[in-house]
Amino acid sequence: MECAELSHHLERPAGPVLPQECSAWPGPRRPMRADGMRLRELSLRQDPDLRQELASLARGCDFVLPSRFKKRLKAFQQVQVQTKKEEPLPPATSQSIPTFYFPRGRPKETVNVDAVIAKIERTFAQFPHERATMEDMGRVAKACGCPLYWKGPLFCGAGGERTGCVSVHKFVAMWRKILQTCHDDAAKFVHLLMNPGCNYLVQEDFVPFLQDVVNTHPGLSFLKEASEFHSRYITTALPLQVIQRIFYTVNRSWSGRITCTELRRSTFLQNVALLEEEADINQLTEYFSYEHFYVIYCKFWELDTDHDLLIDAQDLARHNDHAISTRMVDRIFSGAVTRGRKVQKAGKISYADFVWFLISEEDKKTPTSIEYWFRCMDLDGDGALSMFELEYFYEEQCRRLDSMAIEALPFEDCLCQMLDLVKPQNEGKITLHDLKQCKLANVFFDTFFNIEKYLDHEQKEQVSLFRESESDGPELSDWEKYAAEEYDILVAEEAAGEPWDEGFDTELSPVDQKLSTLRSPLSQRPFFETPSPLGAVDLYEYACRDEDLQTL
Repeated sequence: MECAELSHHLERPAGPVLPQECSAWPGPRRPMRADGMRLRELSLRQDPDLRQELASLARGCDFVLPSRFKKRLKAFQQVQVQTKKEEPLPPATSQSIPTFYFPRGRPKETVNVDAVIAKIERTFAQFPHERATMEDMGRVAKACGCPLYWKGPLFCGAGGERTGCVSVHKFVAMWRKILQTCHDDAAKFVHLLMNPGCNYLVQEDFVPFLQDVVNTHPGLSFLKEASEFHSRYITTALPLQVIQRIFYTVNRSWSGRITCTELRRSTFLQNVALLEEEADINQLTEYFSYEHFYVIYCKFWELDTDHDLLIDAQDLARHNDHAISTRMVDRIFSGAVTRGRKVQKAGKISYADFVWFLISEEDKKTPTSIEYWFRCMDLDGDGALSMFELEYFYEEQCRRLDSMAIEALPFEDCLCQMLDLVKPQNEGKITLHDLKQCKLANVFFDTFFNIEKYLDHEQKEQVSLFRESESDGPELSDWEKYAAEEYDILVAEEAAGEPWDEGFDTELSPVDQKLSTLRSPLSQRPFFETPSPLGAVDLYEYACRDEDLQTL
């Protein structure tokens, strides 16, 4: 009887099983049904204990769900997942965005690659064994539709510098790949000269191209008549200086690497095309002028008293009769704008660094020169010139003016003038962007570290300075004016010192005039040393605005 009653109590009641009963029942459970899940979901939402716990969680309180709530919550989540999987995906309503970024140039549908390759093959058929030497690459460059002085990069890009000639099959394979992957001149030029695995150009990549320009341009043909020493000197010194001018103008990021974007924004490739049209290389003043090379090297040689092709702080301080303040000279040697750690540790700068210095010193209106001097004046590297930094450089100017018996303007008055001149956006500091927007950045910089030019500006009325800065038309830059004047002076000095030859005035080339005295020092030390890029010096991010970049 007791067993029967116990069996009667253990029998499962008929009808649907409620969730509360199921959770407390110790026996085995049956598989869940859909109607049971709906009841569980309903009970889960209506359970007052769980609602209270969830409300506590919403207020940021930590709690641990009881085991029965964990099981119910897990079952509820499984139902939700199954429901989401069964829902059909909505049809795509957004349209595909067209490609807008072309790092290798926008593809052109009009390029007929097979026709270009056929023209190249016909050109190679004119050469012995269908192989082109460096002398033949001019016709190959024209067949490719490139400017004449791309012949050096084309020859090296096809491996000609290793074998001395290029076969038609190797060149066609190389050029076909370029046509398929590079869609504008900038991308093609970078691809021809870059090292494998790179997408940029470093300084030594330009050497084959510039070597060919020096050897074959008619404006430099007089160099072939020079002695063997002069030829060896020119083929190293001249390309080095042109490389520095290329990076000075093109490499706007100061990274030591020229990308396709930077090359595309510059006028370098246009100047390369003009090499074919302009017989007088001195007319290409932006990069290739021999007169500019002559002026820069003569200025360097005057300062390099021991002729080791390196100058220290004392040497640089003598530039322009000690016009630059000693505090600024110390900043130049601090590594803010120089490259090459070994040279910096020795307290000297190389010829490549001097090129940057001289161009920046004589033309303080260009973006690169403004960045150059801003880096030097920004003592703490915070991206802004504080009043303390301005006073630091102006103190030496006041002492030098006192030594010249000239009454110096108090710093407070000078500061008011400079703030009115620059009109900075933020009170109490001057940023690089402020100086780039100012049309008289040269006056600002000269006030704080160049005593000679500061006095020249003081003698001029401010109205005349604004008129000079706002003049329109293709006027020469400050650097071009300086180089032209100095070149005339140097040539006149050398010509005046030469004797008469049979009653006629002998016209000597600039190389024979100036470089004849350089035989011994230059023959002892190789001139061309590729400098390392600016490593730790980064361009201030706040200055990289759209208005500071050249348009495409």
